[in-house]
Amino acid sequence: MPANARARAEMPKIPEGMEAATLGAGCFWCTEAVYQKLDGVVSVTSGYTGGKVDKPTYEEICTGATGHAEVVVVVFDPKKITYERVLAWFWDLHDPTTLNRQGNDVGTQYRSAIFYHSDEQKKIAEASKAAAQANFDKPIVTEITKAPEFYPAENYHQNYYAENKSKNPYCKAVIEPKLKKLKLED
Repeated sequence: MPANARARAEMPKIPEGMEAATLGAGCFWCTEAVYQKLDGVVSVTSGYTGGKVDKPTYEEICTGATGHAEVVVVVFDPKKITYERVLAWFWDLHDPTTLNRQGNDVGTQYRSAIFYHSDEQKKIAEASKAAAQANFDKPIVTEITKAPEFYPAENYHQNYYAENKSKNPYCKAVIEPKLKKLKLED
């Protein structure tokens, strides 16, 4: 692991005219890999939010005791991809009906969550959740909460799939099939 791998990534920059969406959909490696493939997405930063510990580490997050969720901050150009469309991908890329779980990943850190940045985003997220419910037999358990402080994850979590797809079996077994299902990779 490179010397700076454990260093924390930088806060995402939101250029003028761009917007941010903060989303928890299980493992942030999977979520990041999907959003990085979408036209109109400027950047994706993996990190933690929604808990009670300042500047948590990945090791602390894994205990489930911090209250934080693994999330991504998706910076996007609303002229190319709307917030509604960003959320449409969110509902497709994970199972929002399982409480504190995505596949084999279990714990509050893997919860389904939308952390909104404005009253308009809150309104859109609530409408999107209501509309998405028609696609699921079980009730959606996704929380919709005002975005608290975001803590970027360590550098080794950033751009994870792109940098590790040939080295980490998780990428081949979990992330790659998800990208194929969503028709984002051959």
